[in-house]
Amino acid sequence: MTEKAENSQEQQPVGEPDKLDLRSHDIAADKHEELLRLFPEARTEGGKIDFDRLRLALGDAVDVAKERYGLTWPGKADCFKAIQTPSLGTLRPCPEESVDFDTTENLIIEGDNLEVLKLLQKSYLGKVQMIYIDPPYNTGNDFIYPDDYSENLQTYLAYTGQLDAEGRRFGTNTDADGRFHSKWLNMMYPRLYLARSLLKDDGLVFCSIDDVELAQLRKLCDEIFGEHNFVAVLVWKKSYGGGAKTKHVVGLHEYVVVYARNRDSVGFLELPHDPAILRYYKFRDEHFDTRGPYRTQPLATTSMDERPNLRFPIVWEGHEVWPEKQWQWSRERVERALAANELVITKRSDKWVVDYKQYLRDESGKERGSKPFSILEGPYTQVGTKELQDLGLADSGFTFPKPTGLLKEFVQYCDEDAVVLDFFCGSGTTAQAVLELNEQDGGRRRFILVQLPEPTDKDEYETIADIAKERVRRVIQGIKEQGESQLGLDGTGDRDRGFRVFNLAESSFATWQVDKPQDTVALTDQLELHVDHIRNGRSEQDLLYEILLKSGFPLTTPVEILALEGKPVYSVAGGDLLVCLDRALTLGVIRAMATRQPARVVCLDAGFAGNDQLKANAVQTFKTKGVASFKTI
Repeated sequence: MTEKAENSQEQQPVGEPDKLDLRSHDIAADKHEELLRLFPEARTEGGKIDFDRLRLALGDAVDVAKERYGLTWPGKADCFKAIQTPSLGTLRPCPEESVDFDTTENLIIEGDNLEVLKLLQKSYLGKVQMIYIDPPYNTGNDFIYPDDYSENLQTYLAYTGQLDAEGRRFGTNTDADGRFHSKWLNMMYPRLYLARSLLKDDGLVFCSIDDVELAQLRKLCDEIFGEHNFVAVLVWKKSYGGGAKTKHVVGLHEYVVVYARNRDSVGFLELPHDPAILRYYKFRDEHFDTRGPYRTQPLATTSMDERPNLRFPIVWEGHEVWPEKQWQWSRERVERALAANELVITKRSDKWVVDYKQYLRDESGKERGSKPFSILEGPYTQVGTKELQDLGLADSGFTFPKPTGLLKEFVQYCDEDAVVLDFFCGSGTTAQAVLELNEQDGGRRRFILVQLPEPTDKDEYETIADIAKERVRRVIQGIKEQGESQLGLDGTGDRDRGFRVFNLAESSFATWQVDKPQDTVALTDQLELHVDHIRNGRSEQDLLYEILLKSGFPLTTPVEILALEGKPVYSVAGGDLLVCLDRALTLGVIRAMATRQPARVVCLDAGFAGNDQLKANAVQTFKTKGVASFKTI
């Protein structure tokens, strides 16, 4: 029987497949849905929210005062418009600029970070454990990202590397401008807001800043993350001298502002022990095999607030041993320690002293770390400069990049398989810190870097993003040449020593432009465009990665190419999603895909070549096989 005859015997059309949504994730819609879930009584007939009913439901929890404490500035309302305006862009893969493109899970993305953060929402929502950013400090000379939210992706693509009508770089900001701080806040607010959504519940954000915008950054983060999620302001002594030209006080420090997505979910922040500290762990007992050596620490304390329940006697050899003020532990915890031989009680100068054993490893076998301090004594900026020199990038134009040692300290606060995001990546220090730290401790951390392709005045490097990519390539090459054995590893395990490059661009699929003129010529142009709505010059790989991105799959998701009924079909995430971009679909390939029972299927709408019956049969075939989602694009 021919396929045409077979088609005629299938069920008649039963419906159209859904269209793949080409927009970035709608955060406002999520919040709207959550509000209606919590307060269904506030729902209006049209599915919107009745604030009067919401106030009644919340009662006294609503602040009705006209004046309240907070941060406001010109343009703040427009920040929310920027956040809520979806991106129709895409991220185009650049294998030729990458290292180990097919296997690595590291990303370097070239483009405006506001658009990129929107595009990452579907794929990386709640998956990032650490964000580090070193944004423009608003000195008046730094490049400042635009705060005109009427500018869309098309405008961004047009002005990148260009000058405005007056011959100035886009986005420059000087203190002579009446909105000096406001412009900086307008740039930062939507980016931090979107970045927060990417953090895991125990995620942390570290933001380098100087005195100019420290106060504004604190209040900004209080509003976005919540004042209760403030962790610390770290003071980093970045220099050991200088200041000959300083008129007043010589500035030797900067700040790193730290907030958590949910501070209650963040465990103890610990750093690996300084090797110099390990010499104090010199005692052994019966717990050595599981918990390693120990050192002793006083159990009594005078530094805590007075708590009567922590003042009680410990009975030892017929004597009652009392603390000067109180113990650190409760009575129950002390009794457990006595039973487990975890206390050392000695008599010194006719006085009984109680120490507890602090083992190198905790009860789970994990080695204890040391608590970070709020003041960081180096590493100095001169170290960061030398690191670029050692990589042969002294002429890159980065005079004082952040040293990798500073970034390594922050990265070590997180798990050894953490995803680390830096959306103001500059020369790529964060990537170097992640790569080298993985080599040192065997971790499997991954990085996502985002950098605007800001032009440089260097002949060798067209943009700052080019410098970052070249730096990471040289770091990877250096690691490979140095060899694992020289870094103290045993040579086992696979290390991810690569990165995938993606560039921000317009969607590969042309969409109907509602803001275009509605005259005959313009309408004809748009109709002709939609005869084949795939933009010229876009490869099948471009289409595939846009589908992955818009379907909520990370850009590093494994993809396998299958041959089904003579057609290439992409199997994503072990077959969870099947994508067929063939322009001549057949019932055979539809059935072959359905037989594999993926959760989702995406095909080109053009693949049906106007055959509505085949399309309807595909809908029914996938439905019969239990495919939850069949979409066309």
